[in-house]
Amino acid sequence: MNGILLVDKPQGFTSFDVIAKLRGILKIKRLGHAGTLDPIATGVLPVFVGKSTRACDIIPNNEKSYTADFALGKITDTQDITGNVVKTFDKTVSREEIENILNNFKGCINQLPPMYSAVSVNGKRLYDLARQGIEVERQTREVFIENIKLIDFDEDKQTGRLFIACSKGTYIRTIIHDIGNQLLCGGVMTALVRNSSSGFKLDDCHSISQIEKLMVEDKIESIIIPVDKVFESYAKIELTGVQTKMYKNGVRLDLNRVNIKNINSQKYRVYSFDNEFLGIASENIENMELVCDKNFF
Repeated sequence: MNGILLVDKPQGFTSFDVIAKLRGILKIKRLGHAGTLDPIATGVLPVFVGKSTRACDIIPNNEKSYTADFALGKITDTQDITGNVVKTFDKTVSREEIENILNNFKGCINQLPPMYSAVSVNGKRLYDLARQGIEVERQTREVFIENIKLIDFDEDKQTGRLFIACSKGTYIRTIIHDIGNQLLCGGVMTALVRNSSSGFKLDDCHSISQIEKLMVEDKIESIIIPVDKVFESYAKIELTGVQTKMYKNGVRLDLNRVNIKNINSQKYRVYSFDNEFLGIASENIENMELVCDKNFF
């Protein structure tokens, strides 16, 4: 069993909880995921099965999109509704005031990772330190916000919803926290749905109960996506029988002698003579050789 299983992560589960649950359902230990989701969040969680786990750290498309609910008027220690309230505000704001500052959060921005996060500082997870009441100095990180817009806002309740398209590593609750700071009224995330991740959409995903049912019916293979799907932006190379054997033995191939389907970039999807996906390779321009980056056979 190898490939990608698209899971609609349920609320209350950590990403690791999903992996642990699927190990029991699929009867397989070799599982990994692309993009951690907080327990409060639901939505797209690509799970890599078997040999496909080798792709987790080399996915070329790390763009994600979210729908996030928020409430203004308070700050919590976790930056979301699950945390302890550390400050409240009497100030209220208008829809126009929110929309006027959203441009401050577009493009490349710097974020300070929240204490309740999986970031490591000096070998310790921030959330472990936070649970001990310890706050440490963190370095800001640059992330890219492709789009952010206000979908809805109730001025009486001071609650609303945002759509955010962003790069890997973006903390949505931190964006809401920072919006609250700029408006001088505080803000917390109250719900989060990941609509897309790495080119996959929520409509493509399956609940854990659906996955369990398909496993019982011996139909699980029908929803497992081939891992080369995430590398479709790379040019395709088809090897001959002789070249396939050489490639599998670790021999660097002459770029001038391989069949490149389309000229794209310096990264390639490599296939055997019988269309088996072998892995990802790059080109050594100096020697005009095809160099293996990651194997999937």
